[in-house]
Amino acid sequence: MIDASSTEAGGAAVLGAYRIYTTQFDIEVAADRLDAVLGPLSPADQKALDEAWHALQTGLLPWKTRLLILAAETSARIREQLGETERGDTAVSLLIDQSGSMRGQKMLFATATADIAQEFLKTLGLTCEVLGFTTSQWRGGRSRRRWKWRLRPHHPGRLNDILHIVYKNAKDDRASIGGYDFRSMLRPDLPKENIDGEALLWAAKRLRALPQSRKHLIILSDGAPVDDSTLQANGLTCLFNHLRLVADGIVKAGDIVLSAISIGHETDDIYPVIKHVEAPDELGAATLAHLEQVITGKK
Repeated sequence: MIDASSTEAGGAAVLGAYRIYTTQFDIEVAADRLDAVLGPLSPADQKALDEAWHALQTGLLPWKTRLLILAAETSARIREQLGETERGDTAVSLLIDQSGSMRGQKMLFATATADIAQEFLKTLGLTCEVLGFTTSQWRGGRSRRRWKWRLRPHHPGRLNDILHIVYKNAKDDRASIGGYDFRSMLRPDLPKENIDGEALLWAAKRLRALPQSRKHLIILSDGAPVDDSTLQANGLTCLFNHLRLVADGIVKAGDIVLSAISIGHETDDIYPVIKHVEAPDELGAATLAHLEQVITGKK
């Protein structure tokens, strides 16, 4: 189901020092409803999606086979350290950056990793969500156009249309869903801009609604938050400062263990636990190692 908020322009939402010009055009959508938001794919984009999916299904087969063997070994170690009750009382949210810089190999390996990771977690008896975040348009979309043609207050706050995608809902008990839900991650018209702080707030809110007492939020990203329209109107550090504020708030609240997996960049001063990879093909093994570390509490 598509869910859009309704804060009107001129009555901007405020989160601490962080402002949002309007949430009227923000959307949360299940992956299988993306056509309703982005429109049907053009023939060229459909061809690109088919090629990416074929590469994931066939070209990555040796990589996936090695990762499944590693997953089985990792699962055995986790079962030795955590009993069935502890595992059943654990929820994990995988939050995936779907900004433009994640195109190509990064998104291909992120998609394959997400599918294997969620199956790995469900087989262990853990609850898992897989979420994605981007914006529905470039350069501000309808939010910026509304600001531009109205009073144009200085420092209006976030000026883009957020798009949050649910690839796997925590209530979905299937051990593997794969197929077209994760296939949508590879849509060439999907990656745009990334507003990480609000994505963290969204994922944390979803986690807090779950009954499990052990909660983990893991963000997979390749860079700092960027939305040109927002940064030009509010200063170049506003999104990064908000991300730091949100991350600090989650850590201080203590009910969610926050961590990150980064591709090709370092964010050690934001997240208390972080795993770095330099190349996309390292993502699968790094994610399994990271999951083992945070779930079992290993240092």
